[in-house]
Amino acid sequence: MKKIIIMNGPNLNLLGKREPTVYGHTSFDDYFTSLQEQYKGKCNLYYYQSNHEGALIDKIHEVGFDFDGIVLNAGAYTHTSIALHDAIKAVVTPVIEVHISNIHAREEFRHRSMIAAACKGSIAGLGLESYKLAIDYFIITNNTPI
Repeated sequence: MKKIIIMNGPNLNLLGKREPTVYGHTSFDDYFTSLQEQYKGKCNLYYYQSNHEGALIDKIHEVGFDFDGIVLNAGAYTHTSIALHDAIKAVVTPVIEVHISNIHAREEFRHRSMIAAACKGSIAGLGLESYKLAIDYFIITNNTPI
């Protein structure tokens, strides 16, 4: 069975509390529980969240040769982190970048992703559904390295 990890970056631990008009009212822990139920028997789902760039890089290194997919919402690091870009390129596990909000409809500094070019694909603006779409992609494809 495929192993897929969802990784969330800074401030995403506050989902359900932080800017609910942008990010909704559901905590990620509650959402992840529902994902585990929905995908039971289809894949093994794991979850990791950190507010620290280096911890996210360490986790990518840890799972990037053994997992079938990484679903990454790097939060604000999306727009600043060349180090995350390099970590994604250094591993063989494909990464799909996701965003709950449409980053292109927000502040101008959010319009550019420093990690997109290293990722298999990007999904933005579809709320929490973005995570499901990424998981579905990994389930139905034979992920080949970028």
